Amino acid sequence: MTDLLNIKAFAFDVDGVLTDGGVFCNLEGQLFRTFDAKDGFALRMAAMQGYPMAIVTGGRSKSIRARVITSGLKPEDVYLGSRDKMADLRKFCKRYDLSPDEVMFFGDDLPDAEALRACGCGVCPSDATPDAKEAADIVSEYPGGKGCVRFEMERVMRLQGKWNFDVPTYKELF
Repeated sequence: MTDLLNIKAFAFDVDGVLTDGGVFCNLEGQLFRTFDAKDGFALRMAAMQGYPMAIVTGGRSKSIRARVITSGLKPEDVYLGSRDKMADLRKFCKRYDLSPDEVMFFGDDLPDAEALRACGCGVCPSDATPDAKEAADIVSEYPGGKGCVRFEMERVMRLQGKWNFDVPTYKELF
């Protein structure tokens, strides 16, 4: 098992990880996704504890950026339209002076496999593709968009003694 005490940052794909993978589209081509509120709260808890976080997704909708910023991610750490997830992950690591083995990466499909293997802990949801499951260190018991992110982030933060809810900080940040 990966040493979860070594995790200093989190990075995520979006569709199929922070969402269930379903995408609604209106007649104008605008895309809509459903994010799990409990997963979003785990992002906020990590932000309150100072963990760097990144979104590395092939999705390009501005709504992705808007959603994750309300959960504590910095705009410069949101990589939309990523076609080389390792290159974007390396940029994120360089910004925070991290090595990939200090990052827990969440992915669910073939474009995520290289990052799942390269990071200190690769996590995929229970409904991930076979390629992602084979590349991951942890296959969550939860599906994408239904608690996978929350469960694994909470596990890391509890293990590190950082799963602490501080009302004044929460009010200040969110």
